[in-house]
Amino acid sequence: MSLLTCLRAAFLGGLLVVANGVSVAATPFVDSLPRTPGPAGSPLPPARPSAGDTLPTANRVLVRKSERRMYLMRGDEVLRSYRVALGLNPVGHKEREGDFRTPEGRYQLVKRNPRSDFFMSMKVSYPNPDDVARARRNGWAPGGSIMIHGLPNDPRKGLDYYATRDWTDGCIAVSNADMLEIWMLVSDGTTIDIQP
Repeated sequence: MSLLTCLRAAFLGGLLVVANGVSVAATPFVDSLPRTPGPAGSPLPPARPSAGDTLPTANRVLVRKSERRMYLMRGDEVLRSYRVALGLNPVGHKEREGDFRTPEGRYQLVKRNPRSDFFMSMKVSYPNPDDVARARRNGWAPGGSIMIHGLPNDPRKGLDYYATRDWTDGCIAVSNADMLEIWMLVSDGTTIDIQP
């Protein structure tokens, strides 16, 4: 059974997932699906997928740094929205290695790593040729290894620290439960637009 199949089963079943020593309570996906209107005045029951239903797939990821939000998009429709943490120096486009900035621009999600130093990671295609040329003009290395990822597998701070501030070296961080959902809803090669 593949990792994706195991994750999907755990997520859809609302099970507790343990990965790299970090436990994540996975909220059942069916509770976040659109509701079907019921009779007037009655509560709306959760939609339940039929055997042929599949998870929605995002065809674009949008990050708005000033809002600290990530949106999974399908066309103009927002499928999901998440709070994000950015680099320690979040304002402005990443210019060089070690500036602790999160890049701005259009990139792709090119690779995923289920065994990273964080709870899963998806690599952003930074630096692109323009980023490399800009850094070289200034005599700098452009940096790299920009990811969307969850919490550190070996946290050095309390959970409140990670939940309330920008703490990465330039990556885009989400909660572990959010990372699990993003992992399942976003394919390799998906465009990610990172806006100021």
